[in-house]
Amino acid sequence: MSSLSRKQQTQKRHRRLRRTLTGTAERPRLAVFRSNNHIYAQVIDDAAQSTLCSASTVDKELRPSVTTGGSCDASMAVGQLVAKRALAKGISQVVFDRGGNLYHGRVKALADAAREAGLQF
Repeated sequence: MSSLSRKQQTQKRHRRLRRTLTGTAERPRLAVFRSNNHIYAQVIDDAAQSTLCSASTVDKELRPSVTTGGSCDASMAVGQLVAKRALAKGISQVVFDRGGNLYHGRVKALADAAREAGLQF
C-alpha cells in the first residue's frame, strides 16, 4: 500500500509526464485539469508561455447545456468546445497532457470528443 495520498500520486505522475511533454508553437499542449465538480482544458504554447485557447464547464457558453460539471457528458462538451476554439485559431495538432490523471472516464471522454471534433493527437 502506498503512503502517498491520491493527490500526491497524481502530482507525482504529472511531474513525470511533464519531463517529456512540452508544447511548441507548431504543436501546443492540450492540458486537462479535473476537479471533483468541473473539468478544464487549455491549449498551451510552452515556448511562449501563453495559453492559446481554453474551455471549461464554467464557461458561459456551456452553462445552459451542461447540468453538472463532473460528468462524462460535460467532459465531452468541453472537449468539443476546446477543439472548435483551437481549430478557429488554426491549431490542428496538439500534444495531450492528461495532467497526471489516469486516461479513463472524464479525461478519456474529453480526449475522444476533441479528436472527433478535429484535433489530432
